[in-house]
Amino acid sequence: MDISPTVIAQRRDAFRKLHDSGCFVLPNPWDVGSARYLEQLGFKALASTSSGFAWHMAMQDNEVTLEEVLQHLKEIVAATDLPVNADFEDGFANNADDLYQNVLKAVQTGVAGLSLEDSTGHADHPLRDIASATERIQAARAAIDSTGANVLLVGRAENFIVGVPDLQNTISRLQAYAQAGADVLYAPGIKAPEDIRAAVQAIAPKPFNLLIGSTSDLTVRQAQELGVRRISVGGGLARTAWGGFMRAARTLAEQGSFDGFEGAASGNELNALFESREARRRR
Repeated sequence: MDISPTVIAQRRDAFRKLHDSGCFVLPNPWDVGSARYLEQLGFKALASTSSGFAWHMAMQDNEVTLEEVLQHLKEIVAATDLPVNADFEDGFANNADDLYQNVLKAVQTGVAGLSLEDSTGHADHPLRDIASATERIQAARAAIDSTGANVLLVGRAENFIVGVPDLQNTISRLQAYAQAGADVLYAPGIKAPEDIRAAVQAIAPKPFNLLIGSTSDLTVRQAQELGVRRISVGGGLARTAWGGFMRAARTLAEQGSFDGFEGAASGNELNALFESREARRRR
């Protein structure tokens, strides 16, 4: 489905306004069906998940190609009336010039936000140095600005999820990315309330994105009290869906039992969910 430039612009404006105050949850669908269901639950925006999409494609995280991700983003944007933030991994580029071109392509999918990581994927040096990572944020900023699109740029410091849990280095990276043009700052893996508060204060007044992808003692209200502006769940919902499927399949294969189907959604419920979406489009 083609979406008019006016509608895309409206979604982008609405997404930016969500970051002005308070705290909102930005759940991560992994396909069209999950995106539509999350919209019907009343969420105000969505974010793609690189891991969830990769598993959907029977791949490991970070193995999906740029072309596959761009097509996926187009499908998610078309599937929902909500703004969509793109998990754009490392920009699918080793240098700033190629990253610039790839960000232009991502903007063309209609996304309202775009996140860039500073990890390398190499165990011996898991993080890019701050200077080169900052250069990449600057390139992404320039690409977005060249289009005139009101797309939010999210700078990610990956320290805590690549085995370098150095809070001060994380904060230094977030501050550098903020100065380079990132609108939102994100440090996945930070969990301790005092660390969250420190990161929030260090990059204020720019918004901070918190990842909560598994069970947590924190509630949305408590995260807001720490100063968090938005919460994403990464591959958490996809892993939850896979967990239910794997338990049911293993029970069937190993025990010859159908008990694993307990708690499954009904076919009527799912048909009604997606029929209602199509009915709204026809009106």
